[in-house]
Amino acid sequence: MSMIGYIIISVFVLILILFVYIEYKNEKNYQEERRQKRQTNRKEEKSSTKKTPIVKPTEVPKQILREKKPPYVAPKKETVESPTMEKETIEVTEKPKIVALSLRNYPKFDHSRLLEMGLSDEEAKEFVAELIPQIGAQIPLIKEAIALSDFQNMERLTHTIKGSSTTVGTGGVSDLLVEFNTYLKTGTEPVLAEAYLEQLNHYYEELKEQYA
Repeated sequence: MSMIGYIIISVFVLILILFVYIEYKNEKNYQEERRQKRQTNRKEEKSSTKKTPIVKPTEVPKQILREKKPPYVAPKKETVESPTMEKETIEVTEKPKIVALSLRNYPKFDHSRLLEMGLSDEEAKEFVAELIPQIGAQIPLIKEAIALSDFQNMERLTHTIKGSSTTVGTGGVSDLLVEFNTYLKTGTEPVLAEAYLEQLNHYYEELKEQYA
């Protein structure tokens, strides 16, 4: 083999040795890096896998659990009146009750009852003439009793002239006094009593005109 051949082989061997050395260094560096990475990963895993200690709640005695809590009662609110506040007093006046009493359509007074008893027409008219002033005398007394709301006295006054008028005849003032006196036995409304008194005046005036 020539000298040139030895030189070429020697250069080739040197290149091969250099290449192997470089690969060896690279492999060593690579292994070192992997080892460091593994150590780092292990440290991270250990730190992440550390479990936080679980604190168990303290056990409550059974006696305390069995005891019932008293029901909650809200505190009462006390209202305190301010001294500067003034109370308003409102006077309430009761409105009078409106009582309507329609005019009674009684027939005119008739003294035929006295005729049936055997009296003459002139004698019957004399009895009617005596009845008229009796009714006229009682009307102002009834008015005074109404002003005092004295229903007992009103009933007594109307009862007297009712008896006299029904004895003499029927219709007109006689029928009105029967209804008026019947109401006064149980009635308590002065307004209604006044309405009856107005009608009594009406039939009283009618009786006077009839026997004038």
